[in-house]
Amino acid sequence: MLLISYDIQNDKIRTKFAKMLTKNGAVRLQYSVYEVNNTDRVLNNLRIMIEEKFAKMFESGDSVIIFDVSGVKLKKYGNAIHRDTDIVYF
Repeated sequence: MLLISYDIQNDKIRTKFAKMLTKNGAVRLQYSVYEVNNTDRVLNNLRIMIEEKFAKMFESGDSVIIFDVSGVKLKKYGNAIHRDTDIVYF
């Protein structure tokens, strides 16, 4: 599973980036944080798409952080995501 967080200044690029994530199975957790829980192939394709298509459009103040949290224990609090249960319990 990947967590992808971004801070993109340009509205048009940010919107395209968010739509691309959603089209590739990402679920929005917060405004600029997405969870992608899919096959390794889809996750790798997503990384390649970010590197080859979007990275060249980013400005100096933009950032995208990809966290590979496979095997990491997660605990969520509050209303960060609209799910009934946590992914992994402590």
